[in-house]
Amino acid sequence: MSKEFFEAVKMLEAEKGIPAEYLFEKISTAISAGGKHAFNGKDIVHCDIDAEKQKIKVYATKNVVEEIEDPDTDLTLEQAQAIRKSAKVGKTIDIPIKTKDFGRIVATTAKQVIRQAIREAERGQMYQEFKSKVQELITAKVDRIDPITGNVTLEIGKNRTTLPKAEQVPGEVYTEGESVKVFVVDVKEGGKGPKLLVSRTHPGLVRRLFEQEVPEIYDGTIEIKSVSREAGSRTKIAVYTKDEDVDPVGACIGPRGQRVSNIVEVLGGEKIDIVKYSDDPAEFVAASLAPSEVCSIEIIDENAKTCRATVPDDQLSLAIGNKGQNVRLAVRLTGWNIDIKPESGFFEGSE
Repeated sequence: MSKEFFEAVKMLEAEKGIPAEYLFEKISTAISAGGKHAFNGKDIVHCDIDAEKQKIKVYATKNVVEEIEDPDTDLTLEQAQAIRKSAKVGKTIDIPIKTKDFGRIVATTAKQVIRQAIREAERGQMYQEFKSKVQELITAKVDRIDPITGNVTLEIGKNRTTLPKAEQVPGEVYTEGESVKVFVVDVKEGGKGPKLLVSRTHPGLVRRLFEQEVPEIYDGTIEIKSVSREAGSRTKIAVYTKDEDVDPVGACIGPRGQRVSNIVEVLGGEKIDIVKYSDDPAEFVAASLAPSEVCSIEIIDENAKTCRATVPDDQLSLAIGNKGQNVRLAVRLTGWNIDIKPESGFFEGSE
């Protein structure tokens, strides 16, 4: 019996990766809890599991008394000495119990606790595995698309999660069986176990794509300072390096534009502006308004982070962008409120 039990635990450890010590602790607790039924719910049953010697010891600890008050917890000196000659009044004595004496109810209770312990351990393992993926880019397989909500069910290894319609890039079409890159925003505990929260619209997706595509970012030579994104349309990314021999913008674009082209392809044609970060707010704001040229930047209030950008008249619409998109992304990228002014001064527009 003991040998089979220990072999079963070893098999569980190998198959499910659950530490044997954890299982022994839960099983011991389950047997002790189940044993209480044999003593009208009194908490006197204990279980010791010795993995090294492959022995299971189950026993009830009772008080040695002169006169019995509770037959579930007390023994007379005569009864106790029949089990152990050295027993004395005022002390306790451990009485060995055979688990088969517990009965069906006790066995069922113990099994339920053991099963629950295994489920909890598996959930804990899954949660830790998922937690390690948070803020990372992963590749998932499209399992199905809900025709009503538009939500996409994704396979990630042996697990599944949902890519909500709100986290999908506008205009993207998914097909069952295709692979898709998603950004893991967070992991949440749920009734059926942990669940990954994933997105295709999160700026972190672009950040991770650049880290994968540009070795200088991966090794730390180039740093991504900030990213602002309107998924499916345009992204601005600010990059910086302390190495004077490295062109951070050129490195991100890559030879013949190959690196940024690879990222644009993954994003389904989303436009990407790569700008050079500067500690000088005026320089940074001017760069952030690309592809528009900028004549000058006037800092209006440094504490409130407001400034005015003057641009050539023929660049005004480019600086503002379609429905204000270009300047809106520049504001998010830099953290500065930017007023746009044409060089002629005849028109003022602000974001």
